[in-house]
Order: sequence, then C-alpha cells, then structure tokens
Amino acid sequence: MEMKNHMIWLILVVLAAGCTSAEKSDAYGQFEADEVIISAEVPGTLLRFDIQEGTELNAGVQIGLIDTLSLQLRKNEAESSLKAVQTKLENLNAQVEVYKAQLETASINLRRIEALAAEKAATDQQLDDVKGKIKTLDAQIHAVRVQKQSVYAEMETIKSRIAQVEDQIRRAKIINPINGVVLAKYAEQAELVGQGKPLYQIANLDELELRVFITGAQLTEVKLGEQVEVLIDKDANDNESLSGTVSWISSEAEFTPKMIQTKDERVTQVYAVKIRVQNPDGKLKIGMPGEVNFN
Repeated sequence: MEMKNHMIWLILVVLAAGCTSAEKSDAYGQFEADEVIISAEVPGTLLRFDIQEGTELNAGVQIGLIDTLSLQLRKNEAESSLKAVQTKLENLNAQVEVYKAQLETASINLRRIEALAAEKAATDQQLDDVKGKIKTLDAQIHAVRVQKQSVYAEMETIKSRIAQVEDQIRRAKIINPINGVVLAKYAEQAELVGQGKPLYQIANLDELELRVFITGAQLTEVKLGEQVEVLIDKDANDNESLSGTVSWISSEAEFTPKMIQTKDERVTQVYAVKIRVQNPDGKLKIGMPGEVNFN
C-alpha cells in the first residue's frame, strides 16, 4: 500500500512538472547591445594599442596612437611656408609705408608749387611733374594693396592646410568613445593600418535589450515604457525572473525570424519589440536567449 501511494505521488509530480514546462511565455528573443566598431581615422603604424578583448574602458580614454611622423613633417613644412608668406606681407606693409611717406611729401610739394604757380613763380611743367609723381605713388600703393590681398589669400590657404594636418594628428590618437567592454580586437600594435581599418568593437553591457517578436494580436497589449517580466535560463530546469522596460515597438511588420518562436508558434508576420534590461552583475550576454511576459 505504501509502495502504491509512493508511485501515485511520483506520477503527480511528473505531471505537474510537465504542465509547468508546457507553459509558454508571450514572446521570445535574444539579448543585444549597441555595438560600436572603432576604426582608424588616419593611415599609419600603430605605435601603441593598449587593449585586449574583455577590457573595460571608460569614454574619453586614449588607448592607442598611430604614427604621426609624416604628418608632423607636413605641418613643419606648412609652418615654414606660412612664415615666408608672413615675411612677404611684412615687406609689402613696409613698402606701403614708404610710398605713403613719399605721397605725403609729394602732396605738400604740390600745395607749395600750386601757391607759387598762382604767383607765376612756378612753371606748369613743375606742377605737372608733381601731379605725375602723386599719380604714380597712388598707383604703386594700389598695386601693393592688390598684392597684399593675394598674400592674405595664400596665408589663409596655408593656415587651412595646417589646421587639416593638426586635425589628422589629433585623430591619430585613438580615443575610446563610450563606456563599455571590448568585444573584439581587429588589429595589433606595430601593425600598419589604413584609414577606415576596424581596430576594435566595444559595447556598453551595463544595460542590454531583449529583442522579441510579437503577433499583431499582441500588439495592442504592449505599451512603451511598460514594465514587463523577463525570463532567462537559471539552470537546465528553472528560469530566473528579471524586470524589463519596453523601450521600442516596431511600426512595421516583418517575417518571423527562423530562430524565433512566439506564443502562437510560427505566424506569417510579426512586430519587433525591444525590452531594456539592467545588467549590473554582467550575467546577461549578447546573443543569450530570453523570454518575456507582458502584464
């Protein structure tokens, strides 16, 4: 009798377990993060590259440097050109001052001769000579000012070139843009990299998003900002319950991804939904499966 009761109890436990396992969540999906690929912004040799996969990095930290010797040489050459042009401008300014002094003297002389001519004490030739001198000086001053405009334009071109090289030198410093964990490393120190060459991939894993898919019938039940239950595998038999927030609902339907099953099994079209889940202890991983139950 005792053996019979024991067998009945065992059967009930098995049936209860079967009923529990048969329960389905409202939607299924995988965890993902905003993964950022950092690429070389200038070509050159990686003089320093201080990261490994799994390294935690803060935003704004310099983690590498691309050789800038050729860029520095270009900058030095441009700065020398700028100094030469600035010297040329100084000479033109000095020349203008000389012409202005001569013009002032000629103008004084013109007034004097005009006064003498009024008293018949100066000839018309003397008057014409002074006027011609003034006209020539005006023309010379104008010509120098035209040259100065050309020199100014040349200076701006060189300054722009220097600014571009300085920007490239700045970009040779590899600055990590976000807080996160290095997921993949694509280059090594001393490697020659081209502009646009991927260097590493990073993502902030403090908060992940579970992308799930729901049917059109479920769409009206899901609201942005809604708190929902997220389930992940705790072990082979049990789930762990987490809290999540609906952060995005697709406005367009799409065909069901092959690896995803929804509450209604496979349907023709579904809507993608993202559930934001905090991950302070790092237990959630990119690609990990998850389930969600809407309230």
